[in-house]
Amino acid sequence: MEFIESTLSYFPRLLAAAPIVIQLALGAMALALVLGLLVALARISKSRILRGIALVYVEVMRGTPLLVQLVYIFFVLPAIGVNIDPVPAGILGLGLNYAAYLSEVFRSAILSVEAGQTEAALSLGYTPGKALWKVVLPQSFIVSLGPIGNYFIAMVKDTALTSVIAVTEILKTANIINAQTFETTQVYTAAALLYLLISLPLSRIVSALEKRARIHV
Repeated sequence: MEFIESTLSYFPRLLAAAPIVIQLALGAMALALVLGLLVALARISKSRILRGIALVYVEVMRGTPLLVQLVYIFFVLPAIGVNIDPVPAGILGLGLNYAAYLSEVFRSAILSVEAGQTEAALSLGYTPGKALWKVVLPQSFIVSLGPIGNYFIAMVKDTALTSVIAVTEILKTANIINAQTFETTQVYTAAALLYLLISLPLSRIVSALEKRARIHV
């Protein structure tokens, strides 16, 4: 009982860091969605140069650890005169990393749309660009919704990695509390439970949105 009470006593301080987690996740996901779509379009473009650049980007971002990317952005870029505050650096690092993964989600979803639908749109007078935005992308978004939601939940948990670049999110706050109290088990148990309490509702919301989107196909 004492252990439970001690663990729960740290929730208020840890919960105070939750807005930073939300800010990181929402900002990074917005960046990842936009950049991921652009990279996906580059991957399927007719330009060999664009395809090559997009492929290199995806391979580099997926082939190096997210933690290393965050450290590089925050600690290495200042050496060449690029100084970024902790939270923007976290958003940038998470966004760039997840954009590589989402680009593959978008690319697969776009390619899954039957070519006949694009041909039908073109026969109605649509330009290739208009057919893409009006016909292909809306359908591919529905296909992508589940994976996007899952990546968002993973991103929420990966915000913990930004603690190494001085972002005072949940894990960083837990580190500070632990240094003050030395109640390691209780502090990190509380942090783990808080991440779980954030992730579980998000999982349910993503499932509900995915089902609702499929109904309106």
